[in-house]
Parts: sequence; structure tokens; C-alpha cells
Amino acid sequence: MGTQARDIAAREAKLEALQNKLTASVGALVSGDDWKRALSFAAQFRARSFNNTMLIAVQHYAAFQEGRVPAPMPTYVAGFRQWQSLSRAVMKGQSGYAILAPVTARFASANPSDPDSWRRLARGETPHSGDIVRSKLVGLKPAHVWDVSQTDGKPIPETPRPTLLQGQAPDGLWDGLADQITAQGFELRLVSNATSIGGANGLTDYATREVSVRMDMDDAAQAKTLAHELGHVLLHDPTQPEASADAAMHRGIAEVEAESVALMVGAAHGLATDDYTIPYVASWASSVPGKTPAEVVQSTAERVRSTAVRILDQLDTPQISDGNPPGLDRSGPAHERGATATRAATPQQIETVGR
Repeated sequence: MGTQARDIAAREAKLEALQNKLTASVGALVSGDDWKRALSFAAQFRARSFNNTMLIAVQHYAAFQEGRVPAPMPTYVAGFRQWQSLSRAVMKGQSGYAILAPVTARFASANPSDPDSWRRLARGETPHSGDIVRSKLVGLKPAHVWDVSQTDGKPIPETPRPTLLQGQAPDGLWDGLADQITAQGFELRLVSNATSIGGANGLTDYATREVSVRMDMDDAAQAKTLAHELGHVLLHDPTQPEASADAAMHRGIAEVEAESVALMVGAAHGLATDDYTIPYVASWASSVPGKTPAEVVQSTAERVRSTAVRILDQLDTPQISDGNPPGLDRSGPAHERGATATRAATPQQIETVGR
């Protein structure tokens, strides 16, 4: 076996071991409380895929048990060169946390509407004049990140964390969520109590394009309910092509997704997550024909994470860190940022040559 073949075999073995570790960690999510803890952690590291947050969590906790890091929870994680860009260096003897990083390739076509016309460009190959060039995720590979406690050097500037009293909602959260609901073409109705909406805290009606929220709750509960209904609007509107197919088949998954979106939005604002209601994982993760519970958990969690990030990115509110060190250039190497999905993404046009 040649050197290149051995390298490929070694990488495939590492990737398989990493996927096995991920499957085991996802399989350990048994109860609703386990799910809530996983999503609360993901909210603190929401810049990365759910799969990678799970891998970081389990490996960091193992490092804590071995005495290699001082706390059971990581603070900021970044790649080797990313830490160097912040004038910090990985300390001798500190092993990085393996994550799934994207492998991308460039494809070119002079007739992009013809699926058979696309050809993969070799490394350094120049497209033909007039070609459209797209970048596509074609696979995954192992990469490594380190927690700030595994590095030393220039201090990291600490960003202020939101602090809230019991029952208080962050300034601007309600208005920001309401704006996103109306931007989707839904009217927001404020009702005096739960009686008019069937005893619920909130209700999304896709037929009338209305979202109703009861107002006889404290501010935090109202904001949580509004985030829950916004989760329904973004994920489950049957008129939209991106509506969750799993949720359409099983209403329990739709409720898990909406409540989980609200949990991540709340956690990103420092709100307590104790009163979020998530049913026993096995009751909904085993409900989709043709998929294993682990596959349902992974796909549900990633839909939740990406939707919560979409909501949070449009809010002008104080939020906790997303897991990246303050001051980090987020346009750094893709393999250090880590994969944001575990399957091939739809290619996006990145340049037009010769036009």
C-alpha cells in the first residue's frame, strides 16, 4: 500500500471512530432533561453544528475527568491557528477535541441548468471562460479544536453576560421576535388568557396566518411562548417547501422542535431553561419510519440549532457568546470552523468566470 493510500485509510479510520463516538453520545440522550441540557450546551456553542457541540462536550468532560482541564464545561473553542491569531498557543501535552470538518470541492459548468454538465475542478485547475463555478460540500474529515483553558498567552477579552431577574425578559426580545413573526406574513394577536386559544399559552394558525399569545403571564413566559410560536412559523408552515417532513408526520416532533427553538433562544439570552417542557426522547425519536432514533435526534437538533441561530442573528439583544473566542476572525480556515452539516449541501454560486 502506497503512502497516499495509507493516509486515506488512516483518515477514514479516524472518521469512522469519530462517527461512532458521535452516535454513542447522541444515543445517551434518553430523557427530556438530557435533551434540554444538550440544547443548552449547544446554545453556548451555536456557531458550530449540533454534532460538533456533542463531540466537544463529551471530549471536554473526559479531559476534565483526566485532570487536563480545570472545569467540566468548555468556555471558548477554536482551532490551532485560530488561537495563534489571537496571540495564544496550545499548551504542551494538550490534546485537541476531534470534530467533523467539511471537505469542499469546486465544480464548473458552462450550462448550469444541465445537471450533467457540471465537472469537478482539480486542485489549481482554472475554469474555462464563461464557466459558472460552485463550491459544494463533498464529505467530512476529522479536525481538532482546543478550549481556551488548554492554551496560554494574551488574555481573552470577556464579553458581558446578560443578567435577568426571575420572570424578566431581555429588553427588545419580545419586539424582535414579534417583528420576525409579522415578517413571515402572520398577524400577532394578544389574548387576555388561555381560554380563547384552547387552554394553551400560544397558538399558531396557518390557515388564518395568525399567532396568538396569552398575556396573563410574566414577561419571560410571554417571550418564551412567542419564540415557541416563531419556531412553528419558521419550521412547520405547510405552505413553505422547507417545512419539516418529520414533524409533518409526527406532531410530537413539531412540538419538540418549537419548544427546543424557544429553549435555545432563551438560553442564548441567559434565561433559565427549567420550565421548558420536552417529552421523553424515545417517545418521539422512534416515531419516524425508516430512521433510527439517533438519526431523528441528530436531524431534529440541527434543524432546531439552525433555526435558533437564524432568529438570534436578527435580534438586536445582548446575548451570551456563541463559543467562538471574542475577537476571532470567523472567516478563517473552514476545517478549523468545523462542519455545519453532516450531508452534502446544495451548491451555492460563488463566482462567475469571464463575464
